[in-house]
Amino acid sequence: MDSLLSNLKITVPEKLYVKDPESSDLGKRIVQHSILLIDEIGFDGFTFKKLGTKIGSNESSVYRYFESKHNLLLYLSSWYWAWIEYQLVFETHSLNPNEKLEKAIEIVTRTIKEDSKFSHVNEVILNKIMIKENSKSFLTNQVDQENKDGYFIIYKRIVHRLRDMIKAINPKYIYPSSLASTILEGSLHQHFLKAHFTTITDCNDKLTPTDFIKNLVLNTLKA
Repeated sequence: MDSLLSNLKITVPEKLYVKDPESSDLGKRIVQHSILLIDEIGFDGFTFKKLGTKIGSNESSVYRYFESKHNLLLYLSSWYWAWIEYQLVFETHSLNPNEKLEKAIEIVTRTIKEDSKFSHVNEVILNKIMIKENSKSFLTNQVDQENKDGYFIIYKRIVHRLRDMIKAINPKYIYPSSLASTILEGSLHQHFLKAHFTTITDCNDKLTPTDFIKNLVLNTLKA
């Protein structure tokens, strides 16, 4: 799998950027340091001016790649989900239905390790941003239009993959899409609670969000 993934490029919807950041060293530096800066100061405090200072360039150079910081967050979110999707495809393709769903849950809920294949993206830090900031990419007044424009197509594609895995195990279960989307959002939420609100989650160093989501999904489908 490693040799195959090394030849793959993570692709996101073209409407999210003005110029593909993967096409230049500056674009990759913008992505790299935007991840580090958002993690450091939070998305609300993040600006292109601060990013420009961080990378030793002016603010206008960032606008040549992204129309707004909202679009940059959408780009980072889409990149993350596309990276997760590649793992889903390659790590589950030869498994039987039960094994496939369990493995898929592990992939989308596990603690992230850095992937050396993409040197300009620190996936561990990007995952931290997804846990804390992902909802800001779609909790906006523009979400319906952005959805129509295909901004969330990769995220929705993963939900549909999980939905189909659920239906393969229990075709009679009437909430496969709801359960699939709960796997993704529930995992992010449990990781957040584990890090910040420990008294309202059972997840800890011994019981992981993966353990909880697996228990929830597999027992639900048995019922």
